[in-house]
Amino acid sequence: MAAKYDLHVHTTASDGSETPAQVVARAKSLGLAGIAITDHDTVAGLDEGLAAAQRERLAVLPGVEISTEAEDREIHILGYLFDPNHPNLLATLQWLKEKRLERVAEMVRRLRHLGLPVTLEQVVARVRVAAGRPHVAQALVEAGVVSSIEEAFQCFLGRGRPAYVPRASFAPTEAVKAIRQAGGVPVLAHPGLNQAEKFLPELLAAGLLGIEVEYPEHSPEQRAYYRKLAASFNLIATGGSDYHGPHYRHPLGTAVVTEEVVRALERAARWSQS
Repeated sequence: MAAKYDLHVHTTASDGSETPAQVVARAKSLGLAGIAITDHDTVAGLDEGLAAAQRERLAVLPGVEISTEAEDREIHILGYLFDPNHPNLLATLQWLKEKRLERVAEMVRRLRHLGLPVTLEQVVARVRVAAGRPHVAQALVEAGVVSSIEEAFQCFLGRGRPAYVPRASFAPTEAVKAIRQAGGVPVLAHPGLNQAEKFLPELLAAGLLGIEVEYPEHSPEQRAYYRKLAASFNLIATGGSDYHGPHYRHPLGTAVVTEEVVRALERAARWSQS
């Protein structure tokens, strides 16, 4: 059986519900050959994940998922195999972390204005490193306001809902550049969720090297389209489950790639670092 890799995984370092070590253990139990830890706007989970990977003899690729905005839509840029101690990347992630907390505080303010029993202290208590909407959603569930995280987004936190707050302005091209400067491989995440391929010309000019093709919410037709698009622009066709924990909608390993893709990322990283 060919080795399978899930290259889009979140942990408690951002908005996942399992620690990096727990995610590594779960990947091992599922028979995966490796994963990439790609927490939102932070690399804080990498040391624990890499240490667990050595114990479990599982491949773990250093990764990150940087959240950006373009034309009033969220665009996520995945980064792989970069220097996690690169000063410019760390400064960028620190700025994003601060803006995330400001955004969450404004969401809580709006929820309280609606008369809902949620405090910033309750939300921050759930945050290990990088605050995000799922932490607010968890607080709403525990307060009994909604029955699930999905309902929290549908009723209050999704775009156009009463407590939605746009994220801080940070262009996807800047995320691509930050990853390249750190010697990494920038990849456009789940373009099928928002037709993000519209921004390919400017992302390519900034140094984009890949596009996420295998994704749980991409239809077979979308996967074929993005695979063709990747071939047309000589981009690496990556994939992953966008795993956030056992109670979220995408189980670990539901979208995977082969070792060939991992080797392509490694070659691209060597080229990017040369």
